[in-house]
Amino acid sequence: MRTGGGEVNATVTGPGPQRTAGPDGDVAAPADAWAEYLAAARQLDAVRRGAATAAGEQARSAEAAREELTVVRAGLATQQERLRERGVPAISLVPSPPELTEAARSMAGGPAAVLAALRTARGRAEAADAALTARRGLRPASWPARARNLLVYGPLALLVPLIQVIVYATTGTGPASVTALVGGLPMPAVAFVVGWVGVGRVFRADVETPVDRTVRFGVLVCLVPAVLVTAGLLLALLA
Repeated sequence: MRTGGGEVNATVTGPGPQRTAGPDGDVAAPADAWAEYLAAARQLDAVRRGAATAAGEQARSAEAAREELTVVRAGLATQQERLRERGVPAISLVPSPPELTEAARSMAGGPAAVLAALRTARGRAEAADAALTARRGLRPASWPARARNLLVYGPLALLVPLIQVIVYATTGTGPASVTALVGGLPMPAVAFVVGWVGVGRVFRADVETPVDRTVRFGVLVCLVPAVLVTAGLLLALLA
């Protein structure tokens, strides 16, 4: 619209979108408003997609955290059982209030933080399992039954034959060697009985769980050295 000799911009209002008249009186197309609308729509769509992605990641993290929690619980239950067998007090296996507070603080960041904390706990539990297994392997109580019982049967089975050989090497074919030979005949049975009792006393981990004494293996271990030494001494005396 023109007023006097000057030109002014006039805004045409109506039920439709507003249009601004230019200096020549032409109504400009709403290109700028449309561009702003498209930019806002794209920004809103980006926000929506980001929210959907974040929600999906949280759902996956929560599912992974539940699976990790199941594994960690099973591992800790096994560890607690092993530690109780070794005489660790039950109160020592329960987390203290400061530990619970620290754990709750580390998991306050949502499912992702919970998953990270559980994976850290699982790594520590596996490292503790490895250390516990390594230390247990050095204990004879964790060996196979025959290898473990050999530590008891073996020395007892070799004691009397060794004394017989020493007596024969010292006195030769004399009355002392004959006495040692005759006196050693019942000693394998004595060695087995003493070893049988010793295995039950040394390697009993639980009162309700019987110890495998490997009876046949123990008889064989106690009998073979005595038979071999007796046969050798007898041949030497007869010679």
